Amino acid sequence: PSRAQKLGVKPGWTASAIGVDDEHFLKELKKSVASLSIGRAIKGNDAIFFGATREAHLRQLEKLKMMIKPDGAIWVIRPKGRPEISERAVMAAGKAAGLVDVKVVGFSQTHTAEKLVIPVAQRKR
Repeated sequence: PSRAQKLGVKPGWTASAIGVDDEHFLKELKKSVASLSIGRAIKGNDAIFFGATREAHLRQLEKLKMMIKPDGAIWVIRPKGRPEISERAVMAAGKAAGLVDVKVVGFSQTHTAEKLVIPVAQRKR
C-alpha cells in the first residue's frame, strides 16, 4: 500500500500539511485528497499531517486540534529513534492537548507517524 493508504487518506478529505518536507509524500497527498493546504492549517480538516523534529514543536498540538473536524486526526510525523522527540513525548503532548494516540505507522525508513484523535466521548458535532 502507498503511504496515503497506510495513513487512511480518503479522496474527499480536506487536509493540511505543516512542517512536512517530503516532496514525494506531498505530491501523493495532493493527488489523494479533495483539498490540501501546505504550510498552514485551515479549519475543518479531516487530517493534519504535522512534521515535528523536536519536542518543543509539539506545543502546537492544542492549536492544531481546533483545526480538525470532531472525527478528524493529527498525524505527527517525526524522525525515528531520536532523543529530541520520542514516541513518549508525542503521546504526552497529545494527552496534554486533549488527544489520544490510536495508531503508529512506519512513514519512511527515517520517520514514523503517530495518529492523534479527539476522544470519542469528547467529540462535539
